[in-house]
Amino acid sequence: MQTPYELGNQNQTTTWDACIRFYEALALRCPGILQFSQIGVSDAGVPLHAGIVSADGVFDREQIRRAGRAVFFNNNGIHPGEPEGIDACMALVRDLCLEPERLAALGSTVYLFIPVYNVDGSCNRGDASRVNQDGPESFGFRGNSLHLDLNRDFIKCDSLNAQLFNRFFTAWDPDVMVDTHTSNGADYSYTMTLIHTQADKLGGGLGAFLRERMLPVIYQGMEARGWPTCPYVNPVHVSPDQGIADFLEVPRFSTGYAALNHTIGFMPETHMLKPFKDRYESMRALLDVTLAFTVANAPEIQALRRQARQAGGRTHWPIRWKLDETRRSRLRFKGYAALHSPSLLGNYQRLSYDRSQPWEREIDYFTHFSAEVSVPAPLAYVVPQAWRAVIERLDWNGVKMERLGKSRTVQAKVSRIQSVQSRAGAYEGHMFHDEVTLETSVEAVELQAGDWWVPLDQDKARYAVETLEPQAHDSFFRWGFFNSILEKKEHFSDYVFEDMALQLLEQEPALRARFEQWKAANPQLLSDPQQVLGFIFENCARYAEPQWRRYPVLSIFERP
Repeated sequence: MQTPYELGNQNQTTTWDACIRFYEALALRCPGILQFSQIGVSDAGVPLHAGIVSADGVFDREQIRRAGRAVFFNNNGIHPGEPEGIDACMALVRDLCLEPERLAALGSTVYLFIPVYNVDGSCNRGDASRVNQDGPESFGFRGNSLHLDLNRDFIKCDSLNAQLFNRFFTAWDPDVMVDTHTSNGADYSYTMTLIHTQADKLGGGLGAFLRERMLPVIYQGMEARGWPTCPYVNPVHVSPDQGIADFLEVPRFSTGYAALNHTIGFMPETHMLKPFKDRYESMRALLDVTLAFTVANAPEIQALRRQARQAGGRTHWPIRWKLDETRRSRLRFKGYAALHSPSLLGNYQRLSYDRSQPWEREIDYFTHFSAEVSVPAPLAYVVPQAWRAVIERLDWNGVKMERLGKSRTVQAKVSRIQSVQSRAGAYEGHMFHDEVTLETSVEAVELQAGDWWVPLDQDKARYAVETLEPQAHDSFFRWGFFNSILEKKEHFSDYVFEDMALQLLEQEPALRARFEQWKAANPQLLSDPQQVLGFIFENCARYAEPQWRRYPVLSIFERP
């Protein structure tokens, strides 16, 4: 039962077909240890599989949940050009199946894994797409069949993979997740670096446990296995010698999505310029060390997760985070001299690293983030039934919702979009809104029978808040799910509206005041009739469109 990697020259990774055949053969040989099956299909119709290793042959997720057993989840191949995790997972599962001592050490914890997540990209093999990477000889492609990066798709769920993953993750509710990757970036001596769920954002006792207990043991364990590991090298300026900062993994990424579910997440990033053999071996070590810690500390991790889910008594929810540059620590780092020299291609200074000049010293390490935007904690949200795509995603993630049986009038916080700054080009298939400014008010609103009531007294409160609050990092609004409200549906003919505009300014003093302010602030626009008349049309009371720029999701603070 050797893997394709082990049978090769240590610079080769398995194909998707060989990987699946390997697990199917192993499951036939060890049916009381490994269950392996298809769980869905990709957008290209390629089967997507998952497996579970259980020391006592119990594979049913409801039975495992009722027994309170810990779940360790290993996701691989989200970027198939970064494949060492695929190969390392194969060997680890094989060893659990064939080595009784290793299986016994698993205890009551179950090992859940997706062998290859981006199956479309894995089947799109080549040897040239990873321009800066040292091996393997052939590998998959980053994008799936829709040309999407699946590690940006966990909230918007454009791909069938992500829709399935949302339901799969919700059903299994893992305690710890490891999502395997290879890094692009600066050059340094480490083969393995580690992105972890940002501890402040994870919050409470769970975040402190990760920062103070779990990470030190992982780093110590990797050092003992001959693979010194450092935090992911995210330079605060240009090169690591100027300091590095934790990566703010917002919910579009796997570890940020895990945090919405109070799951401790890791994204190990081996270094692209290290030989594939070293990257494979360090990834296997990282999986072993992290799994061993999870098994040994499962009861405490589970208790902290239960505590984190208790939203009762919360007055505010943080929805946007920023690096706290006033709090810094020091990190012993092994790097290479960063050199700047004239480019031979253009008129600029290029960066390079000189491996003949290694250095080891302490550098600044920024590990803390603070809440940049927080919102008052509502009792519930109301999502109008028309917004089906949003309701689907809430449902896929296990958010408890109640459909209103009859119409009623309630006092609700209503948000209106004052301004939006969007990216100039497409980002993962969407025109992403980088900045959103709101104006809020409390109004009497009539809810319709069939609308969805989303209470926040539930385990999935955090997912609901960070997707339904427009200013959150990866809200449904910022991904464009509500773009139609940004479009004014009626317009004017300027030769007719010119005279009407003068009348409106006479009839609406508030409009005249706003118009005078606008003219003073925008003298360069006064020569453009569409800008002048457009401002009056969009701001007058007579021709207002109540739904224009009105965010449809309501925040309810008092029980009706």
